[in-house]
Amino acid sequence: MVIGSSPIGSSNTLILISKQELAKISKLQKKLKILELKEGLTKFNEKTNPNYKFLYNAIKDQEYEEYIDEYGEKAFRVIKGFRGVILEGSSRSGKSWSGIDIIIWLCLYVETNCEIIIVRKTYNEFKTTLYNDFKRRLDDFGLDNPFHRSKEVPSFRIGKNTIFFAGTDQGGKFEGAGSDYLFFNEMMHIDRKVYDDLEQRCRKFFWGDYNPSFTEHYVFDNVIPRYDVGFLRTTFKDNPYISPQELVKIRGYEPWLPNSYEIKNSVLFYNGELLTDSNQPPEHPINVEQGTADEFRWKCYGLGLRGAMTGLIYTNIEYIDKFPNIAHSFSLDFGFTVDASALVKYAEDERNIYAELLLYAPTETPQALDLVFKAVGVERDKPIACDSSDRFTSQHRGTVEMVRELREMDWEVFKISKKRGNMYWINSIRSKKVHIVKNHLYHHAKKEAENYRFKEINGISINQPEDKWNHFWDSLKYGHISHNTNKPIEVDWD
Repeated sequence: MVIGSSPIGSSNTLILISKQELAKISKLQKKLKILELKEGLTKFNEKTNPNYKFLYNAIKDQEYEEYIDEYGEKAFRVIKGFRGVILEGSSRSGKSWSGIDIIIWLCLYVETNCEIIIVRKTYNEFKTTLYNDFKRRLDDFGLDNPFHRSKEVPSFRIGKNTIFFAGTDQGGKFEGAGSDYLFFNEMMHIDRKVYDDLEQRCRKFFWGDYNPSFTEHYVFDNVIPRYDVGFLRTTFKDNPYISPQELVKIRGYEPWLPNSYEIKNSVLFYNGELLTDSNQPPEHPINVEQGTADEFRWKCYGLGLRGAMTGLIYTNIEYIDKFPNIAHSFSLDFGFTVDASALVKYAEDERNIYAELLLYAPTETPQALDLVFKAVGVERDKPIACDSSDRFTSQHRGTVEMVRELREMDWEVFKISKKRGNMYWINSIRSKKVHIVKNHLYHHAKKEAENYRFKEINGISINQPEDKWNHFWDSLKYGHISHNTNKPIEVDWD
């Protein structure tokens, strides 16, 4: 078989290689590639992903010391390396890929018989994410690859080390499970209880990765600040292996002219001032014209900055300093012992909704609400649209009783009429711009706005809202329903 030629003197000499020799060369090249990859697990160069180096050093340098705490008890603390690591960053920054390589390094060079648990929100999500990644990477390293033999791989081995895939939707299958190493993949979608239950039983090291699609999360408040937890933020620019197609897609989100703004301490600035609705950089001429520009996606998936959650229900929101001097009403979502009652001052015109949050706390009795109404200046002649669901604060009092007793106190409260479905009214609100007054309680409304989202099944958003982060929004919805319902107000208690 002729495979090439080389110059000898003034002529070319053809080189003939048999199929058997060609197969040997191919096999040798594959072995050399595997050796190169294995060497790259411990010897770094300019192409080594920073997420991998951070994980590697956090584990390799890990060192504890024993001490006696303030209660005279024996305790341990990390004095080098970390107990765990959080990797925050943009899409395609190599966070998850680095986690897979760390698992391979642990199994090849560190451990001989350990248990590693990888956690995602749902088990089925593995089949479209890490299943494919492990399938490719095990081949790259020449390791036994069960992903070629089966469509269902709940666990597999590298040597005598076992790797488990755990979905938080598996009905407590992994509740109380111990592990040597623990990997929370896309940690933003994993409940804190699951994290706490698994981390406290992790014997050696844990780590989590995510795109920063939330602004409020227990990871930000309770995990990253720990002295024994390392933190690293990266972007797609830190991944030298990103494909041209992926690079084009992510860069297409940028809504502003490149290099016209700057980032300081994870905050965007333009002309030396905070980037706001009124202080905007010039538009990206190509992305805006093509319709690919997306501020949220660029902040989250391009710059790796914490932004609003994907699948948000309400996004057309503006925060204002003062409620306008226009006709208004009030609305109320009941919350009793745990959930907050949300009282909203409400107004609406053809294109806008105005809302001011006046109460955000559990209120178990109509007497407590009576005091609140008086304290925040609810006028006696103004209607107050209330939740119509028949929930109970106790054995003898529910929303029906609350409304009845408040009416007996001369407040114009009434149950809203739910003649149309929930999504009808949500879409109706979404067609307008919502202006929220920045008072001493508005941070509750802002937090709900940044977390109230549509449900997902196997990573696909469905047309149904999650029943949380919605006390303010439900109250606002009752005001909207009342404003847009032509039928008489319902005050009967059937």
